[in-house]
Amino acid sequence: MKRLKFSDLTDEEIIDKIIREHKNELYEVIYDRYFAKVRDKCYSFFKNKAQSEDFANDILSKVYEKLDGFKSKSSFSSWLYSISYNSIIDFLRKKKQLHYPNWNQENDLPEIIDESDADISEISYDNFLIILDLIHPEEKALLLMKYQDSLSLKAIGASLAISEDAVKMRLKRARSRVVYLYFEKFGND
Repeated sequence: MKRLKFSDLTDEEIIDKIIREHKNELYEVIYDRYFAKVRDKCYSFFKNKAQSEDFANDILSKVYEKLDGFKSKSSFSSWLYSISYNSIIDFLRKKKQLHYPNWNQENDLPEIIDESDADISEISYDNFLIILDLIHPEEKALLLMKYQDSLSLKAIGASLAISEDAVKMRLKRARSRVVYLYFEKFGND
């Protein structure tokens, strides 16, 4: 019954109780709210259910350890998703040795495409997901942070340790790459 009472609280209220009143058991409410979302974000990069679950657990453990670093400058979910994406990208960088500037040079677009000229309203969602798997994890994370999680440019920049101007430039490049690859792979279907 007490659990129901706490489940009605906002994330920020629960975190405040954890930090100020040392009610660490309340983290279970946060965990239950976000585990599936974090796991799904991991799965979109790893394509492995077991690895995604393990990684989501690791991320949520890391978030618990860093709770006192949450300053309510953004929503808790934005903060959590930033940590999630950052952890995923760091892992993929180390595992696959993917350094974005080097990868971008090696996978340069033949010409810069103005994604605003393309009619992407007709793009198939399933085909779009295929294209997302072809781009660099950092570009994918940028697009997901901006368009799926609605994070601000400032929050994205802080998460990836780049300036807001770099975020804008990389978002434009990522959108251009998605449009280019989509029409290269699927034509005007």
